[in-house]
Amino acid sequence: MQQAKRQLRRLRARLKKSQADVQRLQQDLQQTRESVCDPDPRIELSPALTDLIMNVREERLTHLLPTSLTTLARLVVGLEQSGQPGILIEAGTARGGSAIVLGAAKSLKRPLKVYDVFGLIPPPSDSDGPDIQRRYRVIKSGRAKGIGGDSYYGYRDDLYGEVTESFRRFGVEVESNNVELIRGLFNDTMVIDEPVALAHLDGDWYESTLTCLERIAPMLVPGGRIVVDDYYMWSGCRTAVDEYFTGHAGFHVERRAKVHIVRL
Repeated sequence: MQQAKRQLRRLRARLKKSQADVQRLQQDLQQTRESVCDPDPRIELSPALTDLIMNVREERLTHLLPTSLTTLARLVVGLEQSGQPGILIEAGTARGGSAIVLGAAKSLKRPLKVYDVFGLIPPPSDSDGPDIQRRYRVIKSGRAKGIGGDSYYGYRDDLYGEVTESFRRFGVEVESNNVELIRGLFNDTMVIDEPVALAHLDGDWYESTLTCLERIAPMLVPGGRIVVDDYYMWSGCRTAVDEYFTGHAGFHVERRAKVHIVRL
């Protein structure tokens, strides 16, 4: 009889734990569904900006889907409408499509700084997982393909010149629109000494992502936001984000189509 009572207590304890787990998962699911939505879908984009988003896609200047480009544009338009201070940053621009969208959405007085090696992506480190090591071997071998079978952007002879020309062609000429293209490794070039309103990170690997977080996150204004492009894609990026924000309070993680980090 006593043994049966003990078994019954254990079963009740397991049931209680299972019910708590189910409730937690339901809450997580609800939060995920809510956070996948655009931060502010009420913000309307001009027809010209909407057309530009489609055109950079048609020219294969970005891997980002129209929905992700629209989200970035809305974030910038929202900054301008609210008057929130701070510069814009893109770290890792490839062929420049998303940076062109940021540049077209912002006001002339707000700086946009675009960081990239404008060449072959640097090698990953030991902190990056097997997925990244495999990807880099393909890139280094010369067998990587670009969007729609185009030449991979890292193999192009003058990527810096191509991106500069793409900005001009889309009406966001670099020099006259307060845009700065900064060439080199993030570790060497990224010196942030002014408030940041929005940063779009597309650095792929662990060290590049961690460098961006260490330099940008402390400079985010309250309500400022970091959009991390590769969190769900590459293990090194995910590890860097998880490690950094585990030890830093004052930030809120929104798991949208891309991971957003918001300064509280």
